[in-house]
Amino acid sequence: MFPIRHSPATMLAVLMLSIPVIYAQQPEARAPTEEYVRTHYTKYEFRIPMRDGKRLFTAVYVPKNAAGGPYPFLMDRTPYSVAPYGEDQYPKSLGPSDEFEKSGYIFVYQDVRGRWMSEGDFVEMRPHIDDKVSPQDVDDASDTYDTIEFLLKHVPNNNDKVGIWGISYPGFYTSASIIDSHPALAAASPQAPMTDLFLGDDSYHGGAFMLSAGFGFYAPFFHPQAKPQTPAPTIPFDFGTPDSYKFYLQAGNIANLDKLYLKGSNWLFNDQFKHDTYDSYWQSRDLSRHMKNVHCAVLVVGGWYDAEDLSGPYRTFYAIDKFNPVTPTTLVEGPWVHGGWARSDGSHLGEVQFNAKTSEYFRTEIQFPFFEHYLKGSGATLPKALMFETGTNVWRSFDAWPPKAAQPRILYFHAGGKLSFDPPSEASGVDEYMSDPNHPVPFVGYTTDTVPQRYMVDDQRFANYRPDVLVYQTDPLEDDITIAGPISPKLKVASSGTDSDYVVKLIDVYPENATDPDNSLNGNKRILDAPPLHMGGYQQLVRGEPFRAKFRNSWEKPEPLSPGKQTDIDFTMPDLFHTFRRGHRIMVQVQSSWFPLVDRNPQTFTDIPYARPEDFQKATEQIFRQKDAASSVELLVLPKN
Repeated sequence: MFPIRHSPATMLAVLMLSIPVIYAQQPEARAPTEEYVRTHYTKYEFRIPMRDGKRLFTAVYVPKNAAGGPYPFLMDRTPYSVAPYGEDQYPKSLGPSDEFEKSGYIFVYQDVRGRWMSEGDFVEMRPHIDDKVSPQDVDDASDTYDTIEFLLKHVPNNNDKVGIWGISYPGFYTSASIIDSHPALAAASPQAPMTDLFLGDDSYHGGAFMLSAGFGFYAPFFHPQAKPQTPAPTIPFDFGTPDSYKFYLQAGNIANLDKLYLKGSNWLFNDQFKHDTYDSYWQSRDLSRHMKNVHCAVLVVGGWYDAEDLSGPYRTFYAIDKFNPVTPTTLVEGPWVHGGWARSDGSHLGEVQFNAKTSEYFRTEIQFPFFEHYLKGSGATLPKALMFETGTNVWRSFDAWPPKAAQPRILYFHAGGKLSFDPPSEASGVDEYMSDPNHPVPFVGYTTDTVPQRYMVDDQRFANYRPDVLVYQTDPLEDDITIAGPISPKLKVASSGTDSDYVVKLIDVYPENATDPDNSLNGNKRILDAPPLHMGGYQQLVRGEPFRAKFRNSWEKPEPLSPGKQTDIDFTMPDLFHTFRRGHRIMVQVQSSWFPLVDRNPQTFTDIPYARPEDFQKATEQIFRQKDAASSVELLVLPKN
């Protein structure tokens, strides 16, 4: 939802990612260049009137070299502040990356309605209005339209073309801007755009509340404001422990977090957990339903390992394609965390190496040429999909996504923890485990007070040995297997409870002779007496998602399970483009908790945010693997070259 939705330990990074001061300026990517900006750009500040009379604070940076113009506009609309404020105050960098700053653009940064120095009321993911009948019918599409009208008339030496980009929440505003787009809007890049917070983006995955990320963001940071103001320093939330597992377990239910710590002060957090079905609150905020009359070229960007907005890029890309078939639209996915393409070299995540500076490649060879082409007439056009294939670590282009050549193949669960493309032939077969919500399965194998971005590729051996986790794996692969597209678990289950979660994890198991890393971790020397990390047998998470059983038939109307009765749990996990190499194994783990990444299911059919201690009950979970009830995971597999 937001640049990085983490605990107080990372709140400064959250704020910095979304304002012009910070984009891509960390040592790997870009050195601070405040003096360069001051020397080459003149800053202006405007309070731009909207059609309903409210004024939005806007900072504009115009190249001093007038002879090099006319220049296109490149805009970023954000709820995270366009600081520094004051026409004599300059940021350290401008634009998505260094290339833009030196190429010559008129950079525009705007506080969105109701945030910081802009007037009006802030509404979380303000719903789009398709039919506007009066000047009071405003949304983020109309605010962008009115802003462009003003800029074209009041900022000289422009070439009548506008581009817009943004990551996470600014990605949402970018998506909103292209609906019924202004004629001057020529290029847009929604990056990790928040799209549907209940169906797979920040707030809910598979109907389960993303607990640690949600509270970790709202508690210290995203507070409502009554009037225009400059940002105050963020006060980190004191968890009282470095162990988020302990903190959230002791807190009890979700409502207690508000009762004990926020005390009703943050309606934004309350909205998140109180709307725990797919009601009108969430449906009205799904921009993909309104993605019509998109007249500009669009570059949609996402990361395979984005812990915040993993589904948003796909929903946005498919919606634009559906409603605007002639609009030039490209989807780019790389091996990145949330916004990682903007601020790192993209060469690794945790222990997993990609053998290429993927973020630098994106910035110089994809993003910059895209805007140059559509705003200046140079640069290059792009294919329909540019995707980084993990496992083999190569970029590949396609004329559709998923690739047309990809075919469904099904991995079946078998006795003895076997996983195979052959269906089971047994007349009966079932595996079971006891799930205890008072002793949930952790989502990482180490102590943390946040949601580490690396968790999405972390070693899963810690879970492999728990009795409440079922494990299935193939024999060592004789050939590479490349999956390209969504992953679809199809479970046949029975529970002794009236509700349960089913977490499915797809894992790449390295061979025992895999090469160990050197004595470093993300560039930092390891502690000398720490045990060495061995990649032999490493169980790399490549995709994992929860599913709350009460939503198996409807997101709007949850239904209890009938204890002991076999039922189908079918769902879809976000896309992946990954090659399981020859000699590796494919593993699937199944469990019923993933804490505190996901809130605890009491395993009784109840109002989960307000569940009482006695509602949290142990349950026996059965996973069937027989001929007439074969649990499986369906993959889209590319044929061998």
